[in-house]
Amino acid sequence: TWADPTCSLAMKETDREAVATAVQRVAGMLQRPDQLDKVEQYRRREARKKASVEARLKAAIQSQLDGVRTGLSQLHNALNDVKDIQQSLADVSKDWRQSINTIESLKDVKDAVVQHSQLAAAVENLKNIFSVPEIVRETQDLIEQGALLQAHRKLMDLECSRDGLMCEQYRMDSGNTRDMTLIHGYFGSTQGLSDELAKQLWMVLQRSLVTVRRDPTLLVSVVRIIEREEKIDKRILDRKKQTGFVPPGRPKNWKEKMFAILDRTVTTRIEGTQADTRESDKMWLVRHLEIIRKYVLDDLIIAKNLMVQCFPPHYEIFKNLLSMYHQALSTRMQDLASEDLEANEIVSLLTWVLNTYTSMEMMGNMELAPEVDVNALEPLLSSSVVSELLDTYMSTLTSNIIAWLRKALETDKKDWSKETEPEADQDGYYQTTLPAIVFQMFEQNLQVASQISEDLKTKVLVLCLQQMNSFLSRYRDEAQLYKEEHLRNRQHPHCYVQYMIAIINNCQTFKESIVSLKKKYLKNEAEEGVCLSQPSMDGILDAIAKEGCSSLLEEVFLDLEQHLNELMTKKWLVGSNAVDTICVTVEDYFNDFAKIKRPYKKRMTAEAHRRVVVEYLRAIMQKRISFRSPEERKEGAEKMVREAEQLCFLFRKLASGFGEEVDGYCDTIVAVAEVIKLTDPSLLYLEVSTLVSKYPDIRDDHIGALLAMRGDASRDMKQTIIESLEQGPTQANPNYVPLFREIVVPSLNVAKLLK
Repeated sequence: TWADPTCSLAMKETDREAVATAVQRVAGMLQRPDQLDKVEQYRRREARKKASVEARLKAAIQSQLDGVRTGLSQLHNALNDVKDIQQSLADVSKDWRQSINTIESLKDVKDAVVQHSQLAAAVENLKNIFSVPEIVRETQDLIEQGALLQAHRKLMDLECSRDGLMCEQYRMDSGNTRDMTLIHGYFGSTQGLSDELAKQLWMVLQRSLVTVRRDPTLLVSVVRIIEREEKIDKRILDRKKQTGFVPPGRPKNWKEKMFAILDRTVTTRIEGTQADTRESDKMWLVRHLEIIRKYVLDDLIIAKNLMVQCFPPHYEIFKNLLSMYHQALSTRMQDLASEDLEANEIVSLLTWVLNTYTSMEMMGNMELAPEVDVNALEPLLSSSVVSELLDTYMSTLTSNIIAWLRKALETDKKDWSKETEPEADQDGYYQTTLPAIVFQMFEQNLQVASQISEDLKTKVLVLCLQQMNSFLSRYRDEAQLYKEEHLRNRQHPHCYVQYMIAIINNCQTFKESIVSLKKKYLKNEAEEGVCLSQPSMDGILDAIAKEGCSSLLEEVFLDLEQHLNELMTKKWLVGSNAVDTICVTVEDYFNDFAKIKRPYKKRMTAEAHRRVVVEYLRAIMQKRISFRSPEERKEGAEKMVREAEQLCFLFRKLASGFGEEVDGYCDTIVAVAEVIKLTDPSLLYLEVSTLVSKYPDIRDDHIGALLAMRGDASRDMKQTIIESLEQGPTQANPNYVPLFREIVVPSLNVAKLLK
């Protein structure tokens, strides 16, 4: 290797690199003159490093050489061993060829060994074989006596004897079915005993929740028997892999059958709790669900506290029972959901499924913790089934609410025709039972919906408000029909005024109830936004109340019509008491109107005040009288002022309960009286101008009628005043309430008036 030219070149190259590296290191050490003094020190340090490196290199090379030496030694030994084995195999091959004939001569010995093994098994089981009938009888007696463990021990002995004989027969001659059938027939009662014992075990398991409290030892015995059979099944299946033989009736799989029996028992227990039907009891579903709740809770508490002590831990009996109950409940709830349920039954079912099941009253009960985690339980009903039920409920509820509202309105309408006054609330305001009935119905449905979910509660509230909106439109129409019916015969209904007041008050009650309902059942701004998108009912209620108030005022003015017609007539001028009668009549009506709630009563009082003044002004504009002298004008004007004060006093009295000043409608009468009373015709234009500036809705026909009533204005003066006023329209006060706009002057044109 050292003579290899390539290696030689590599060594030379390495030497050159080493020298170059050394030169660089020395140059780095001797960069300053003062470092020359340390040359000897540097030489010794480098000598030490070189010695250390050489020592390590020698140690590494020595270690490698030792390893190579050891490997060569082991290879040499292995070669010797291979030669020895090769020689031994050659000897064995030689001996085997020489012994072939000897092995063939031992066939009879082999057969004798097999026969001896079978005879030994037969001798061993001979006692059991002869005692099979007796063991069968004893086992049967033990089963009937309930001694299950002893019976199973006897049964295992019988099965062991049978299986041992059949296994030996199978090993000796697996194709000999006659002998196998003979053995199986002799032990034929064994399978019957096994089945009979199994029936007893299943009966105990079906009543396990009762047995575990009365006789837990019996349940433990059943579990021990099942556990024994599981071990025998496992042993036989393991032996099958070696022999291929499986005894009849194996594997029994009694553990698997045990869980199947428990599962059927749970299902039967759940289904068997329905004691009533809809025909026999309207509350059948509520009763059924409550029984299920109680049974399931009691059963699981017993299983958790008692049954787990009777089963091996690896059976996980409580976990399995919990799963069985949950699945049985889910199946039962699916069956109930598929039935044609009524609205209240859907509510009961969903409340139970979504709330009761996971509540403290059932799965969330502290006695089941921590084994039962309600958050880990799957839903009893799928989301699609729940949605379908909710859709059905909302559809049915919509129909029911419409029917309930219609029926409530029909009942209220019948009350409107009664001969007795409506009831009054605690503050003395007339009312009917309609708002209470309607909102009690809404409240009940919302409370029910709240038990199911917040989302359903919001949907029901929206539905109630939607139907309320439609209902109020019908309510408005019925109130209008009620008014029209009364106008056809004002003697009927007898208590028309009182019930119209009740209708008006109901509007305020409806508004307050709607606000209260939203406040109670809307918990956040998002829900508020959902309901705000619904049509506002305040406008409809105000319209109903306004129309009701107008109906009552119409009733008042129908009684005042005769007396209003006396105003501004000769009779009125010479001493009519028409205004006295008007005041008495209005005050009498408003004594009844005191039963109207404040906001509507206040508006109604103001409207009555305005309308009386308008009717008074209309009487002035009707040209019923024309004063012939200053004395008549003075007398008429002073009478108008007195009557204006009289009317003002009346309405101030009626409005005293509101704590506000009455509107100055009566001042209009005084202002008109000032025009009538004016004695200097030259100032008439100024006075009329002042009147028009205060009341900008006054028209030229009104001025013409007013001047005609004075009876002293010349044709030129009338024309001048009217034309001047037409040229200079006045600016209306934004707070001004028009009074003259609805007053129509009789069809006499201005030209006629000028004449």
